[in-house]
Amino acid sequence: MRGLLRQPDFRLFFLALTVSMVAESVLLLALAVWVKQMTGSDGLAGATFVALTAPMVLAPLVGWVVDRAPRRRLFVALNAGTAVLLLPLLTVHDDSRLWVIYAVAAGYGLSYLALGATVTALVQELVPVSLLPDANGATQTVKQGLRLAGPLLGAGLFVLLGGPALAGACAAGFLLAAVAGLGLRPAPGVTVAGGHAAGGRDELVAGVRHLLGEPALRRALTAVVIATVGLGLGETLWFAYVDQGLGREPAFLGVLVSLQGVGGLIGGVGSAALVRRLGELNAMALGVACVALGGLALVRPALGLAVAASVLIGLGLPVAWVGVMTLVQRRTAPQLVGRASSALDALASGPQAVAIGAGALLVGLVDYRILYASIAFVLTIAAGYLLTGRHLSPPAVTGAPATPPPSELPIT
Repeated sequence: MRGLLRQPDFRLFFLALTVSMVAESVLLLALAVWVKQMTGSDGLAGATFVALTAPMVLAPLVGWVVDRAPRRRLFVALNAGTAVLLLPLLTVHDDSRLWVIYAVAAGYGLSYLALGATVTALVQELVPVSLLPDANGATQTVKQGLRLAGPLLGAGLFVLLGGPALAGACAAGFLLAAVAGLGLRPAPGVTVAGGHAAGGRDELVAGVRHLLGEPALRRALTAVVIATVGLGLGETLWFAYVDQGLGREPAFLGVLVSLQGVGGLIGGVGSAALVRRLGELNAMALGVACVALGGLALVRPALGLAVAASVLIGLGLPVAWVGVMTLVQRRTAPQLVGRASSALDALASGPQAVAIGAGALLVGLVDYRILYASIAFVLTIAAGYLLTGRHLSPPAVTGAPATPPPSELPIT
């Protein structure tokens, strides 16, 4: 971490990103709470999350834009644009303007996707390859901390300020992040766009082709899809576990989510050292194995096991995510990393959304303990698959190039 803090541009970027992530974490839950308050409908509140995730279908186009724009300017523009995007929420005072919340949620989902790809590309641009695990670990630590505090902060501010005022505060946060980002110096001698573009559909799917064509990335992508399907199935089981297994009120789920946040902080802090020592695929395997062990612990309802499972699940997720993002950054040329990152998000989020729906259906038909055991089995397969490819991703060597030679990568 000290090496990162010696990088002036990264220090400024990390400050701007933290402000942006605070605004983001406060806003995500608040939109659904706002709809619920106005309409009293759980279904309409849940539709907010559908609007947020719908722009994922535009991931190829988003990645193409990220790979064709100066990333430092794009980071500023996206934060400033998000601030402007939130302003229509200031006019929402009753359910007659419910459509405004959904429209803003969809636009915000698109901005969220673009910011994610931009941050991945910008981290690759700002720090040397030896510090990529530290940079990704630092951002994950902040994200996990906000996962712990953000929803509570958002709900509290919503009650205190109301929807329009909270939207204005979040807009100010994104604007502040944009202003901080203005201090980033232009990248010296970095050419973002590829030299011989294939054009059309080939350019849009280049990120997917790269993920499938590079052996280590293909293995990581396959494991990520398997793992996110398992996690998606488990999303809807928590209420059954708390109610039927522990015999507690649904509100107790908040305690378990907080414990996941604690585990996430531990995992975020330790993820850089694990990735550096083990290599990306081994670190991913360890993270997925922790989540699998957590799922297995939930098969037997007991308070102590519930605490351990929550911490294990929270700990494993950032370790796995830092592993996969570092691998993408190390194995992808700068002119392609935006498309590769957005493709990874889309290929993980799509199956996960389907799995969440399947879990909601299955929980009423199958004992939740059987489903948790099945999830643990699926995640164990994903971890084992990663381990069998550990030779493809040995521990990073200080001073090694961030990407393979240009001749080994498609310029699209």
